[in-house]
Amino acid sequence: QVQVVESGGGLVRPGGSLRLSCAVSGTIFSLGAMAWFRQVPQKERELVALIATNDDTNYADSVKGRFTVSRDIAKKTVYLQMNSLKPEDTAVYYCNIGAQSSTGWRDFWGQGTQVTVSS
Repeated sequence: QVQVVESGGGLVRPGGSLRLSCAVSGTIFSLGAMAWFRQVPQKERELVALIATNDDTNYADSVKGRFTVSRDIAKKTVYLQMNSLKPEDTAVYYCNIGAQSSTGWRDFWGQGTQVTVSS
């Protein structure tokens, strides 16, 4: 059974930093693109950052220059380093990992981790 577990959220002051992690466990034959999304109440979930299988990255305009997505294939983990955090970054952050399991290719979602930026 495949599980996706996120960690690293919390409360931070404006200008501070946080690092989110998302690890996949279980039987995975291959990994695809890995991404981070975020969602605030009453709004749709939005893509924050994505890292492709060739390590190309893509970021939402609102986080460019402040957030960095990376991954460790051996650990089946994707990271999101968030610097210069702003109150508007407050949201629940979800990781999304494309992977091939025993049932084929599909997207796996993390449970979400709260990030709150406030003084």
